[in-house]
Amino acid sequence: MSETAGGGNSRVLAGRYAIGEFIGQGGMATVYRGTDIKLGRQVAIKVMKSELSGDEQFRSRFRQEAQSASRMAHPTIVRVFDAGDDLIQTAEGAKRLPFIVMEYVEGTNLRQFIEENELSLTEASRIVQSVLTALEYSHRAGIVHRDIKPANIMITKSGQVKVMDFGIARAVSDTSSTLQQTTAILGTAAYFSPEQAKGESVDARTDLYSTAVLLYELLARDVPFRGDTAVAVAYQHVSERPQPPSERNPEVTPELDRVVLYGLGKDRARRFQTAAEFRDALSVATNGKMPDLPRHDTQDTVLFSAGEEVSESDLALRQLSEGGGSRTQSRPPVMWTWAAILTIAAIVIAVVFWLVNLVPNEISPQNVREIPDVTNLTRSEAIEKLKSLDLEVIQIEQTDDKVSADHVISTDPEAGTTVNIGDEVTLLISTGPVQAVVPDFAGKSQEQFSTMLQDLGLTVGKVTSTDDPVEPSGRVLGISPEVGAKLESGQAVDLTVATGKVDIPNVVNQSLETAQNALSGLGLDLTIDAQMAASTGCAYNPQLLITGQTVPRARRSP
Repeated sequence: MSETAGGGNSRVLAGRYAIGEFIGQGGMATVYRGTDIKLGRQVAIKVMKSELSGDEQFRSRFRQEAQSASRMAHPTIVRVFDAGDDLIQTAEGAKRLPFIVMEYVEGTNLRQFIEENELSLTEASRIVQSVLTALEYSHRAGIVHRDIKPANIMITKSGQVKVMDFGIARAVSDTSSTLQQTTAILGTAAYFSPEQAKGESVDARTDLYSTAVLLYELLARDVPFRGDTAVAVAYQHVSERPQPPSERNPEVTPELDRVVLYGLGKDRARRFQTAAEFRDALSVATNGKMPDLPRHDTQDTVLFSAGEEVSESDLALRQLSEGGGSRTQSRPPVMWTWAAILTIAAIVIAVVFWLVNLVPNEISPQNVREIPDVTNLTRSEAIEKLKSLDLEVIQIEQTDDKVSADHVISTDPEAGTTVNIGDEVTLLISTGPVQAVVPDFAGKSQEQFSTMLQDLGLTVGKVTSTDDPVEPSGRVLGISPEVGAKLESGQAVDLTVATGKVDIPNVVNQSLETAQNALSGLGLDLTIDAQMAASTGCAYNPQLLITGQTVPRARRSP
């Protein structure tokens, strides 16, 4: 880097990204507007804080997550173009800091947006539905965000919603050993799920809980839980029931209350299981209808002790907030012990019944299919092959430097996996490389060159036809941009194509030699009426009298 990230007029990261004006700063990064020098496009550059620079594990994880995020291309997701690290001058001296290069979005983040605007219930619902659409796409690609909150959601000037920072939270949480360290970097614990607060593994349902917190805030104009410390807030997420948003904002309808409270289920098995399910329920509630959701308690199963309800997860968080200490609870009453024993016995009996009666039917040869290898097949071929096996197909598109556009990169589950009839198989379809080099058109027909462009993820733009005395009909004569130009996936290339025809000049009353000279370069098959030419001294021929017209170019006679 030629100069520091904090000053100077010529600041370039990795020899490619010129850093411009300061945009903003968060708990873990500073954001600048920048320019990709090679492509000449505007980008946003996020430089991570210096306290993360000494952690090689973080830098490695950060690069991996950024690479995964870069494969996602969706209108509701801020694109990731590049990531790396570079020596940057800080207050403590030069340090190698990680950075990420993203799509530059003209607009503001949702945190600033809601501070400046009072949202209607409909607008709040629209924003959250867009966030859920982004999560549906990322979850199908196997990427969990882990840090859904207003600061990570952009609202463009046209009102479009875009989610950013996919994968960064995982890089942080995988290298932060405690709740305090993680929240110090990521920011607030107000959007943490109970499983994150307890240090458990996370999945797609973790993002849905955080989205329910976001919806609560947009409707009630405040988050459901607040506290003096991250641990205090996390404790509430694990153990306390949230107030219905309507108690804070009377305009909130019972239908929206129902969706929010269901989304805030403590047990991840008792909340929305997919982003699509959440979005559909929210859409129904926004239209004034009560969504059909299961009725159950959103609290964890609790143990009773000393006259108060305390879940096992509460105990761990309480010890953390009190600086440790041993458990001092008395043993549960005998009646609860017997209740627990009977519950476990019932579960064991149910599992045995399922194994004996249901599993054989599920694994019978008539009901299972082995996923075939459809890698590098065209989209239509792969879909036809999977549907012939009675499998449901989900398609996800992403850029790929090695697989041609509209061909299959991989499947999920992978080839060779045994699944049941009717199960879903996700096809990862290539849209071509992120950047494609415009190929040479020499000697190619329009059809051949169009196929070459499509395989690279490019499209055919404007096609201009022109007469040419040499090239046959349909031959590509020129292109724009020129050969070797680098284009983004989906961009168009304009073609100039030969018509296979020529315009006959007027040679009436011209000498034979003059007429032959005028017509010799047009690739026409010339015939001369020698008798008429001799009598008049001119080039007289029925073909030559049709002047100023375009005719098919013929092969010239020997």
